Amino acid sequence: MKMPAEPEEIESWLPQGWAWEESGHLMAVDLMATAPVAPEGYTATVETIGAVTYARVLDAAGEQAAQGQMASLGEAVVVDRVVTEEAHRRRGLGGFVMRTLADRALEEGAVLGVLGATDAGRALYETLGWKKHATLAECVYRP
Repeated sequence: MKMPAEPEEIESWLPQGWAWEESGHLMAVDLMATAPVAPEGYTATVETIGAVTYARVLDAAGEQAAQGQMASLGEAVVVDRVVTEEAHRRRGLGGFVMRTLADRALEEGAVLGVLGATDAGRALYETLGWKKHATLAECVYRP
């Protein structure tokens, strides 16, 4: 379970068996079109199934190099599972995935993007204009 709160604020609320595990960052941005182009040597696919859009970046051998997904909620989208494979990091693929998802979201009528970021992800998202609005406390149930 994730909630927008500082971890020390919620520990006393947690019933027996629940424990705080880590914290992240609740971030948002007003979406803007950027018409991204895949970095040289990579191709992208974008597929929407139901309310979820998946962006995948493939290398020259057809192997997945990066990915991300978003769920559409009317005028907002929630971005999730943005990952660049270790061998393909530092090549702009994470930013490309984020811009690709944003452009698709705008095409579908969304104007706001929301996500929960790790510390490492937060640095990327801030370079793309995303702002932190709250700490996300993650709790797990371990009876």
